[in-house]
Amino acid sequence: MFTGLVEARARVVEVERSGTGLSLRVSVPGGWTLERGQSVCVSGACLSIASLEDTAARFDLSRETLARTWFERIEVGDEVNLERALRLSDRLDGHLVTGHVDGQGRLAATRDAGDGGKVLTFDVEEGFERYLVEKGSVAVDGVSLTVVAPRGRSFDVAVIPLTLEKTTLGRAKPSDAVNLEADPIGKWVERLVRR
Repeated sequence: MFTGLVEARARVVEVERSGTGLSLRVSVPGGWTLERGQSVCVSGACLSIASLEDTAARFDLSRETLARTWFERIEVGDEVNLERALRLSDRLDGHLVTGHVDGQGRLAATRDAGDGGKVLTFDVEEGFERYLVEKGSVAVDGVSLTVVAPRGRSFDVAVIPLTLEKTTLGRAKPSDAVNLEADPIGKWVERLVRR
């Protein structure tokens, strides 16, 4: 489990195709202590460290991960958001994020919020809109955000300057793809009510 509070941005240093999946090497932030097998949220996707090499961690991505995320198009030099797994004793400052990406979205527009922050508008895949609840939580590339204004298959979020500085959202451009995870509580409620 994660909180959606991104700890660092990191660069992709190697992408290697392997059958229907791929191997991804990402630079490790200075001061981080990681171990093989540990889970890390990489731009919203929970990935296990396959190996640690020099100053980078290697992750193996399955066909399912590639189908759900924008990682099918990831390239060397791309930046990703990183968050280490939550400890049970940690404070939950964001919201519960599993790292199980539900689908992709696209940044449709950005506008200045007038306070140093920005309002970002995202379009979502068909079906994801049912999880967009005003003042509800959504993880965008692993960043815990609050839905400000859901409208059909799009929604707005207000992003503060600190989040723009610490995450890849500060460099995002219209048409960029993002990984989306709906609030897991909403998914469980939907499943139980449907029965």
